[in-house]
Amino acid sequence: MIRSELLLALAADNPDLRPEEVEQVVEIFFDEIAARLADGGRVELRGFGTFSTRQRDARNGRNPRTGDSVDVPAKRVPYFKPGKEMRERLNAD
Repeated sequence: MIRSELLLALAADNPDLRPEEVEQVVEIFFDEIAARLADGGRVELRGFGTFSTRQRDARNGRNPRTGDSVDVPAKRVPYFKPGKEMRERLNAD
């Protein structure tokens, strides 16, 4: 599902909201998750999963075009861990 499909699904489920309002809600939702992660926090959505960040150490990488060695700096990357209910829904037969 892409963002536009999400907006259409939410608009269909909430006919009392204008499309602009649905888009604003989705924008606020994603912005709040990103802001919390940027501050080093985590976001837990019960039944869905947890968003957090993980630290990646600095390393030597390779430029795929030239094969030259490239220094890759340490960085934080987003991480998602699905909740129990999500895992159960994904593996239900």
